[in-house]
Amino acid sequence: MFLGTHTPRLDEKGRLILPAKFRDELAGGVVITKGQERCLYVFPMPEFQRIAGQLREQPMTHKAARAYGRVFFASAHDEIPDKQGRVTIPIHLREYAALDRELVVIGASTRVEIWDKRAWETYLAESEGDFADIEEGVLPGGL
Repeated sequence: MFLGTHTPRLDEKGRLILPAKFRDELAGGVVITKGQERCLYVFPMPEFQRIAGQLREQPMTHKAARAYGRVFFASAHDEIPDKQGRVTIPIHLREYAALDRELVVIGASTRVEIWDKRAWETYLAESEGDFADIEEGVLPGGL
């Protein structure tokens, strides 16, 4: 399970050093793809394969599943982190997430998310007030 917030930097070659506490689980390979709210999702290969299987189970006649799958798979980039735990984020994904040098990398349970630092701060400021209000809808019965 991926947890926590980290603040690495993107180097001049578009590489990110993955947080040390995530490296073991990601060492076997990752898939980086577009996420919601203009962040990037980083999946360990087994989790990406699980999600791909769920999408394959959807009938081709399901319009939303086709549309989601097209964007999800077309933007996906797979690679194995190097010995320093670095992965390269392709330019099309850096542009999508408006990544600058300063990043925020968060653990989001089964995936890692990569955010531009300013975008993450804006997202938090806009959503923190709703955090308590949405608990009941997300966790029936609450904590």
